[in-house]
Amino acid sequence: MRVRHKARRLILSSHSVNGQSFMTVAFDTKRRALSPAAPILDALPAHSAVSIGAERLGSIDLLRGLVMIVMALDHTRDFFSANGFNPRDVTEPALFLTRWVTHFCAPTFIFLAGVSAYLYAAKGRTGGEVSRYLFTRGFWLVLVEFTVVRLGWTFSLQFDHFVAQVIFAIGAAMIVLAALVYLPRWAIAATGLAMIAGHNMLDGVKAAQMGVAASIWHVLHQPGVLEGIPDPKIFVLYPLIPWIGVMAAGYALGPVFTRERQARVRELFALGVTITVGFILLRATNIYGDPAPWSVQEGFLPTVLSFLNCEKYPPSLLYLAMTLGPMLMLAAWLEKTRAPSAHWVATFGRVPLFYYVVHIFLIHALALLCAWQTVGDIGWLFGPSAAHKPEGYGLGLAGIYAVWLAVVVLLYPVCRWFAGVKRRRTEWWWSYL
Repeated sequence: MRVRHKARRLILSSHSVNGQSFMTVAFDTKRRALSPAAPILDALPAHSAVSIGAERLGSIDLLRGLVMIVMALDHTRDFFSANGFNPRDVTEPALFLTRWVTHFCAPTFIFLAGVSAYLYAAKGRTGGEVSRYLFTRGFWLVLVEFTVVRLGWTFSLQFDHFVAQVIFAIGAAMIVLAALVYLPRWAIAATGLAMIAGHNMLDGVKAAQMGVAASIWHVLHQPGVLEGIPDPKIFVLYPLIPWIGVMAAGYALGPVFTRERQARVRELFALGVTITVGFILLRATNIYGDPAPWSVQEGFLPTVLSFLNCEKYPPSLLYLAMTLGPMLMLAAWLEKTRAPSAHWVATFGRVPLFYYVVHIFLIHALALLCAWQTVGDIGWLFGPSAAHKPEGYGLGLAGIYAVWLAVVVLLYPVCRWFAGVKRRRTEWWWSYL
């Protein structure tokens, strides 16, 4: 492999990370790095350096892989549950918790995307390089959402209906972050926290009041169909303001992930506990942070579930505190885990976009087989109306969990193969996959 560069001199250095010694061969490119700073090169593998034995932050892959496995449960439930399932019914604890545990997925994905953007910048890249990558990567993800991902959800080539979901939100947030990276890190943190904590003040503003700007409000804060636009219909399920805030917060917290392991664990856990306690205290007041207040139910468990029943569309302040706090504590714990299954789970986290796309196609295909066997009708699974399920179709929770486990097992060898291919390839475009 040939490496083209404009380096003036070769640097050979040795250093220690978490008690292990490494040798690094790097080219001094004389570039001014983005604010995350040069010392991070000692702790992270970088494109501008060939690191021998350098530690990869496997806990990020592990955390991402774990929530991706859980995400498949939610989408299996989408395709295989019968009509009439209300996953937010606090009187049905098993169904409620099946949905509730998947609430951790989107906030974790988007937060870790912000962390990964910081780590990408910390490898000695200039602000322009980081901004350009985030912009092009974000645009690519929006395109994937409205083409490949849409095909997986609908199995239809009639492009008359689009839904802006989580891949759209990640892509659009990256495009915004491409501009924010030129700001000082404290300003990025302030922007992210303001968007997360303050957007519920806008709950009283409705798209119907906005006139010609109604569609803009749907994109920014209130889910809904973009108005004033002829076919194709575009439904925004993931309004952007809070999700941009989550990605910006992840970017701002990025330096924590570059600390020595013990300090990293300590800081992540402390911040996670602080956010979780803040969620409990603020939620208890019923004053602010979620459009739906909790209430005392007939029984202790339904009351607890009402307390946890926070709004995802758009994600309220309390929803994000409820999920990001425990996520940070889990990230700290995963730094220390040596479970035999960790490598297995991390495999999914190394190929997140590939996993996301393939798992939708797989679950949809299995739903076709189920519909053919149970009701003899599969036409309703083509197009945007898959939610209108025929009478007699659907599995109970036990069946849904069985299909979910089968999906995860089937995905593992495919993801392991793709992770190997991606590791061996060096072309620039592989970073977009």
